[in-house]
Amino acid sequence: MSVAATPPPSAPRPATAPKSVRVFRRIDAELVHCTIAALEARIGRSFPKSGLRKIGRELMEVSADAPRRIAAIQRRSGAVRIIAWLLSLAILGILGTIPFTLRPGHVETLADAIQVLEAALSASFFIGACILFLLSWQSRMRHARTMEAIHELRALAHVVDMHQLTKDPPMLLARESDPNSGTDLYSPEELQRYLDYCSEMLALISKVAVLYAQDSTDPQTMDVVDDIEDLTNGLSRKVWQKIVLIQRGKPGVGTPPSLVPAHKPPMELE
Repeated sequence: MSVAATPPPSAPRPATAPKSVRVFRRIDAELVHCTIAALEARIGRSFPKSGLRKIGRELMEVSADAPRRIAAIQRRSGAVRIIAWLLSLAILGILGTIPFTLRPGHVETLADAIQVLEAALSASFFIGACILFLLSWQSRMRHARTMEAIHELRALAHVVDMHQLTKDPPMLLARESDPNSGTDLYSPEELQRYLDYCSEMLALISKVAVLYAQDSTDPQTMDVVDDIEDLTNGLSRKVWQKIVLIQRGKPGVGTPPSLVPAHKPPMELE
């Protein structure tokens, strides 16, 4: 009794990343804006009259306007491109007339030929320098507009830091010693929540800054965005030092809201 041979398994085809996976390779400006709006709503529920909520609203406006500003920065000027093309055609025209100008009968001596050739090359170099100036000017304008947007985000980060400077653990001792104090004091849970919101807002400010460098190859722009990330990380570390002090001084204080999982993680398959 013969047994039919089983065909060898075919080689696996290279798997292409599904669209849902490819989406996570870029930062979506709309999703960043939605995250900022959700943070502002949480701040409004906990601290409706705080200055931090006003900063959240300002950051919402900045994030909503970011796609328009990025599109305007990346848009190339049609007038500059037309002028550059016309100047390029002028260079080709000048260089194309050189062989006809140097024909026998048009120039009599070698000195005249060198003079004609030098004049044509000088004009070509001058026009080429104009083309380079126009292209570099357009790049400088894009960089200047990007720096303007990045400076706004840097200012927002410093404003957030100013709001958390006066929110420190000694406020808890003042509240306990004088409960009827007229100053705006927080309980340990409220103070920890406030500082946690500051840390989240600093992280979102850096994400908005990354949007401006996501499609850019300008090294200066990428360096400035890295500086914004370093700034927000440094300010966030100061905030978390205060949170740790609160937890050490008040053992009953729970986990900050940003570290509480939204749901139970799925079980891992063995």
